[in-house]
Amino acid sequence: MNIILFDNPTTRKRLLPFTFTRPVAEIRVGILTLADKWSKRLNENISYLTESYLSKKFPLLTSEENIYIDGAVCPSEALIREIKKLDYNRGLKIGDSVIVFKSKEKFNTWDSINDQLDACEEYGEEIEVIDVSWKIFQRNRAQLELDFVLLTEGRTSAEINDPHTVVYGKEKIFIEEGADIKSAIINAETGPVYIGKNATIQEGAMIRGACAILENSHVNMGAKLRGDNTIGPYCKVGGEVSNSVFIGYSNKSHDGFLGNSVIGEWCNIGADSNNSNLKNNYAKVKIWSYDREGFVNTEQQFCGLMMGDHTKCAINTMFNTGTVTGVSANIFGAGFPRNFIPSFSWGGPQGVSTFSIKKAFEAANIVYDRRGKEFDDTEKEILNHIFEETSKYRNWEK
Repeated sequence: MNIILFDNPTTRKRLLPFTFTRPVAEIRVGILTLADKWSKRLNENISYLTESYLSKKFPLLTSEENIYIDGAVCPSEALIREIKKLDYNRGLKIGDSVIVFKSKEKFNTWDSINDQLDACEEYGEEIEVIDVSWKIFQRNRAQLELDFVLLTEGRTSAEINDPHTVVYGKEKIFIEEGADIKSAIINAETGPVYIGKNATIQEGAMIRGACAILENSHVNMGAKLRGDNTIGPYCKVGGEVSNSVFIGYSNKSHDGFLGNSVIGEWCNIGADSNNSNLKNNYAKVKIWSYDREGFVNTEQQFCGLMMGDHTKCAINTMFNTGTVTGVSANIFGAGFPRNFIPSFSWGGPQGVSTFSIKKAFEAANIVYDRRGKEFDDTEKEILNHIFEETSKYRNWEK
């Protein structure tokens, strides 16, 4: 059966800036991306119905039999059972939105799928939907625990051979082959700890579960990972990190605090940079919404930094509670930047100009090369589209 994960347009807007550069289902929550969760649980390949400018990198592949699934939905055993029982041209919905539809038709827009609403039954079971950006970190522990079971059940962990590493709750620690761990403290009594293939845990690092450190990532000397963290593949992380998700290929190598935050791909956080995740008056945090084009109340007491792909900040940058940055921003200067930093911003509290697309390409080419990746024409087309789409937020250009 061919599985197609589609973007609900409203959900996609609510998950910006992360969905500027990827389909909804390519967001990482827990150990796996949403797409990987579906692929592993259904044992099927996945394709995407997403924005047209992303479709070259994330193509739509249809067949004679297709199951369309909302890419923001996390799989569960109950939902999978219902999917397997569906007849053709039948589906499941929540309210006025289709979440699953099985068909021999080849739909190529979200509207054409949602037009099948009358052929869908209301899904009444509890379901997890990652439909706003702060749910990425808020639901990270629960999804990490589920992914841990999915990835490790029936398998044997590699051993920790280093005599100076201290372990608590060994039965909830799983280490893939090639991981290098020295003089660390790993406490899985508070939740599972997953350490991916060829990951490196340097001397003096303290890791508290739940935590996932994915393949080829580095946890630097003296790091304090306080729990409910996901460090995506090919990341470098140091300092203090709490309840945060690095989607992948990003660095926070130095001291400084990051909490209740989501960091996209190809980001770099300068030395001794910090974010606030709690207001001084303990009030609920408001955050910029691309869907509302204004600030909305998250109803969360803890909410930190949402950093879009390719964004960098200089040393000693201070991010206020509930800050959102767009894609490919360069942030520097003394004081607190704005709570909403548009894509391709260059500067900070002392003033902002536009980071030109040519300079953005040059920076991206360098960081891709450092990871053995090619910054090709497809990647350039995506960034160029985002540059044009987000120009309306760069008020200084007008």
